[in-house]
Amino acid sequence: MGSQPHPLLEAHHSPERITIGRRGGASPLVVQNAKAGKRPFIHPIIAPDGDGTLTEDAPSHHPWQHGLYVGLNDVNGIGFWSEGLVNNPADGSFRPHPLSEPVVEGQRASWQVKTDWLDPVGKNMLTETQAWSLHDLGRAYELDLVWTLSAKIDLKFGRSDYGGLFIRMPFRGTGSVLTSEGVHEQSRAEAQRARWVAIAMPIPDRNAADKTSGVAMMDHPSNPEHPVPWRVDGQLGIAPSRSIAGAWGLQSGKQSTSQYRVLVYPGPSSADAIEASWARFVR
Repeated sequence: MGSQPHPLLEAHHSPERITIGRRGGASPLVVQNAKAGKRPFIHPIIAPDGDGTLTEDAPSHHPWQHGLYVGLNDVNGIGFWSEGLVNNPADGSFRPHPLSEPVVEGQRASWQVKTDWLDPVGKNMLTETQAWSLHDLGRAYELDLVWTLSAKIDLKFGRSDYGGLFIRMPFRGTGSVLTSEGVHEQSRAEAQRARWVAIAMPIPDRNAADKTSGVAMMDHPSNPEHPVPWRVDGQLGIAPSRSIAGAWGLQSGKQSTSQYRVLVYPGPSSADAIEASWARFVR
């Protein structure tokens, strides 16, 4: 996963879509989607060597999941996770603001996604800001997120088994888990605290002899509940989830900010390479 010479990044922008890729590359590395009235999400995320799509949009087992995205289950009793697809009339909705132009400098790109979270009658409960940056290392890249929730009313976030930043990869029955605490089993990693969790699996459209690629998600030490409990579901979707630890609140006019990193790489997970990225993340 070490660095190597590689082209400069470039970006293409519209009010509902941003693509970030290498100059002259055949396809972007990541695509930010923010369609009107829909949950914003990043998909596809492409392996750093350009071979294989590491995210899945709306899989049959969880059709409300979209690549790399954010959701919560209980905000004043209103759901912002399953998009009303599991017969839940109490689900809220999303109103993304038009995307602004990304900033690209060499091997780094940054962009912002701002979204209003609306209750079932259309009242704005909070405004979410996702400030993303991508650092291209050549053989790997790092996606950093500063996630801010700004309360428009007094909010209570209920305890839940999952919620927060989540990634869905194209699981087809096999894959591996590795945590900063040395856990390798999905069942033992579920709901357990860790600094980071990595997943790797065969990628269906990857053509390399080794079809495996993976991601490691990191929870910054400044975040509430660090090291946070993690959701690691049966299809190896992962989320650093403050909600697992218990209920919490946010007063009207106040903000809550958390930081995360997603390391994207070809091949199996390497604890040494992940720890090197972690050290850069927290310094």
